Amino acid sequence: MQRPLPSEIPDLPGAYLFRNRHGEVMYAGKAKSLRKRVSSYFTKGLAARTAAMIDASETVEWIVTENEVEALMLEYSLIQKHKPRFNIRLRDDKSYPFLAITRSDEWPRAMVMRGKRKRGTQYFGPYGHAYAIRQTLDLLLRTFPVRTCTDSKFRRHEASGRPCLLFHIERCSGPCVDEVTPEQYTEYVDGLANFLAGDHDVVVDRLTTEMMEASERQEYELAARLRDQLAAIQKASARQEMVTRRPENFDLLAVTEDELEAALAVLTVRRGRVVGRVSAIIDKVEEVTTAELLATMIEQLYGSDPPPGLILVPEMPDEADVLGEWLEMRRGGKVELRVPERGAKRRLLETARANSAEEFARHRLRRNADHNARAKALRSLQAELDLPEPPLRIECYDISTVQGTNTVGSMVVMEDGLPKPSDYRHFRVKGVTGQDDFASMEEVLRRRFTAYLAERDLPPDQRGRFAYPPSLLLVDGGAGQLSRAVQVLDELDLDIPVAGLAKRMEEVYLPGRAETVRIPRGEEALYLLQRVRDEAHRFAVSYHRKLRGKRMVDSILDEVEGVGPARKKALLRTFGSLKRLREATIEQIEEVVPRNVAEGVYQALHGLAGVGATPRRYRDEP
Repeated sequence: MQRPLPSEIPDLPGAYLFRNRHGEVMYAGKAKSLRKRVSSYFTKGLAARTAAMIDASETVEWIVTENEVEALMLEYSLIQKHKPRFNIRLRDDKSYPFLAITRSDEWPRAMVMRGKRKRGTQYFGPYGHAYAIRQTLDLLLRTFPVRTCTDSKFRRHEASGRPCLLFHIERCSGPCVDEVTPEQYTEYVDGLANFLAGDHDVVVDRLTTEMMEASERQEYELAARLRDQLAAIQKASARQEMVTRRPENFDLLAVTEDELEAALAVLTVRRGRVVGRVSAIIDKVEEVTTAELLATMIEQLYGSDPPPGLILVPEMPDEADVLGEWLEMRRGGKVELRVPERGAKRRLLETARANSAEEFARHRLRRNADHNARAKALRSLQAELDLPEPPLRIECYDISTVQGTNTVGSMVVMEDGLPKPSDYRHFRVKGVTGQDDFASMEEVLRRRFTAYLAERDLPPDQRGRFAYPPSLLLVDGGAGQLSRAVQVLDELDLDIPVAGLAKRMEEVYLPGRAETVRIPRGEEALYLLQRVRDEAHRFAVSYHRKLRGKRMVDSILDEVEGVGPARKKALLRTFGSLKRLREATIEQIEEVVPRNVAEGVYQALHGLAGVGATPRRYRDEP
């Protein structure tokens, strides 16, 4: 990589990007002075991981900002957009569960949700385990009987006028059948939200008062129900441990780390009670101090969610003043970063640190062998296939068909030895008639790499999903599939290593070799190839089954009188699959389409005579 002249780099705040020869972002960072920070990457004595990033990069570019806070905001947006390989990141791809209340619905619903937050929904948590939320919610529903059913289930019971089992066991107030007024239902929703936010005393006092009053009026059955509700509330309250005497709101972060990795523990405290706790593993792909690591984690934690007014940390993060100003912009109010020195908060920090240390120990037991095996497998594969470099990005293609129908191709991607599902793709083969795996493979590869060539020369911000080539191209098949892959790459003038996976797992076809390459049993490369091929086969077959099932449903429904595109779409949206539609009763189908059409659908699915015919007894009915 050619070093830019210091005079070319502005001595101003901003963000910078390192890109490889394909334009892919390898690293994104921010700087108070771009000139000093970028120049520091071209000095001697760099850490091994930083040197690897420089070796993998070909160009560096920068964006000037007005101040350091804007540079921090820009860095966060660039990391979220490009997800650079060499930036520090949370290794856990899972999203933690929240208990959510869909406030925007006419009858709000309580549910467990993951992933991106939705507007009009109130969230509580996060929690380490979904089962903990469900257990707490089950206890609270006795006091706050809000609905937990899906919208489709709600509409079905609303149309039938009959409530579900949860209403009969007093876990739902029955809004679908107007058994509760909107005002009373709003009180239930607000009470549930207040309890989850940590306001327990108001609920306990109200239930206690109502129970005593009912007892004085000799309404013992009502008093008994209130007693049970009070017991459920107290049990749920016990799950949220009290950690401060005052009703304070804050988050607490603790870290356990070594040179390569770190474990982060986050406790969410609201009104003095722990209402959420999560832990995550951090991949330290660059040399950072604990202060720098904390600053990066705070950016990731509060880049999408507003922070509380107080964040407790084991030591002050790097550039705390700039970070504090950014947090206040995110919250719209004052935010304090503090290191607790004594008292309950200090003891709580030690507890969180112990939790992070325990999580880190468990992770190392799980990951040590796996991490070493991945690195060893990539090096082994490079040696066995005589590749110029370790195949950091592997793409594997498979074809799935049944007697020449519904032919589909799949592309699965492994990066650094791990699956990358976000880059998986399906291809519906359109230009091949009958069963021809060779021609189908050629079509799929031609489409993929033609798209790559079309996007390769575009500016990085305008590139699409096929913008980057693989380090190794694998095709599931023998010499025939391999020859078609080589033909496509030659025609497109692409220099990409390619190999074919034979039926015998340990045999691999390589271009220009009459004999297969045999990988010895026990080699890590063999296990990596096995994982790649199994994933490609699974991905192709699952999509093929989906297409085949949809085509079967379409062919059956097309024969039924009164079923057009709109009703077919409604049936598929409601039942989801042919199996579930076949298991449905006429009454359940009737909730989606008129009675006479429902009977025609039922008869068609069960092979009865008179498919699509309208039964005589319904012809004269309005």
